[in-house]
Parts: sequence; structure tokens; C-alpha cells
Amino acid sequence: MKAYAELVRAPAALTVLGDTVAGAAASGRPLRGRRLLLPLSSVALYWSGMALNDWADRDLDAVERPERPIPSGRISPRAALVTAVALGAAGLRIAAYAGGRDALGVAVPLSVAVLSYDTLLKSTAAGPFGMAACRALDVLLGAGGARAGAAVPAAMVMAGHTLGVTALSRGEVHGTSSGTAKAVLAGTALTAITSVIGPVATRPHRLAALAGGLGYAATVGRAQLAAVRAPGAATVRAATKTGIHGMVLLQSALTARGGSLFGAVAVAAALPLARRLGRKVGPT
Repeated sequence: MKAYAELVRAPAALTVLGDTVAGAAASGRPLRGRRLLLPLSSVALYWSGMALNDWADRDLDAVERPERPIPSGRISPRAALVTAVALGAAGLRIAAYAGGRDALGVAVPLSVAVLSYDTLLKSTAAGPFGMAACRALDVLLGAGGARAGAAVPAAMVMAGHTLGVTALSRGEVHGTSSGTAKAVLAGTALTAITSVIGPVATRPHRLAALAGGLGYAATVGRAQLAAVRAPGAATVRAATKTGIHGMVLLQSALTARGGSLFGAVAVAAALPLARRLGRKVGPT
């Protein structure tokens, strides 16, 4: 089972749960009833994408990351592909049950975006934008097709962060350039600002949004600043890992800004567990 946990980067799913929560809050449709299952749809689709990623990268990983489940021989390519397909189907089924056609209308494009990124876009210049689109659609899944427009600003904030983290992650093996690291750091600063500006329901909501935004800026920004100063592979990997975990604080800020204090606290509570489990199974 450990090999499959590594294949799908299991603990990293805790950084995905808050997407739909933030999208639901932004749309004015807090998750209730069956819609409470929408975060599980996001998790299944995320895990599907991770398994498909390793299947698509199996030859490259044999050279650059031979410790991964497929090149190490712990999981066969066929088993990885079957896992990806099964999890993708489960994600769509959960979305249909939780939100009907309204949710499925977003979940289907999301699954297509995941497939496109892993098999076509990842190694191209469009790769980071493809991953950003996946994250934006995941936020919109929480809003549903009918209210997606209201959640677009929150989706764009998450997409902006994802764009930077993905661009930086390309240097996990061979390092990156100082220019790339500086651009990503500047993007993080802009993302932190945009996550907290705008109207909020009450002062407590504003304070909660500020807490999430400042926490995000401090943790992610510090790791990326280290990559600016020393853009080698080890520093870039550390900054990428911090950037993935930092999504939780960003989601919390957006959820608070959207009007859900309970949701913001619930999302933020996932961060300590994500970090602790991330020491056992890395998110990248």
C-alpha cells in the first residue's frame, strides 16, 4: 500500500480539499448535504492525475527519479494506469452524486484538463498554464456550473499560485534560474495581496482572511526567497513542497473572504497534518 500512497502522493490530497470549500464560499453556496462530498471528488481526481503523471513519466523517471514506484518495480505501468482510470471514474461519479449535472459540468472539463496536462502539456511551455487551469476548475467545482461566475476571482487566485509553483517545480531535478525564482516570488506577493482584498461580510471574516494571507505570504515567500538566493535543485524542491502546502493557507484566506469562517478554520486545520504526513510521502 505504501507504493500506491507514493504513486498518488496520498497526503498531498489534504492540500486539495480546500479548493471546493473556497469555491463554494465564493459562490454563496456553502457545502451542505450531498455537496459535502465534492471535496472527495477533487481528491479522487487529484490522485488520478498523480498516478497518470507517473505512468506518463515512467521512462524519464527511470533516469531522473528511479526511486518512484514504477521505475523501482514496485508498481507496474499497467497497474498505475488502471489506478489512474479507476480514480478518475470515481471522481466523476462522486461529483455526479454530490452535485448532479451542475457539478458534473465542471468535473468533466477538470478531468479533461488533468488528462491533457499529464499526457500532452506538461513538458511544453504551456505546462504551468495547464496545471493552473486544473486548479482553477477545481475551485469552480465547489461553486458548480450555475454559480461558477461568482467564484472566478477565487479560482484565478489559486490558478496564479499554481502557475508559479509549477514553473518553479521544473527545476526540482536540475535547479532553476534566478530570474524564474524571482518571477515566482513576485507572483506569490501579488497572490497574497489579491487573496485578501475585496469586500467581506464582517470584521472577523477580514481578520481571518488576513491571517491566512499573511501566513501564506510568510511561509511560501520565505521558501521561494531561499530559491532566489540559491536556485539549486534541493532548494527548489523545498520551495515547491512549501508552495504545495501553502495552498491550504491561501484556500483558508479565500474561504474567509467568501464569508465562511467555519470553512476557513476547517481548511487551515488540514495544514499541520499535511506537513506531518508529507515527511513520509512527499507531495512532489
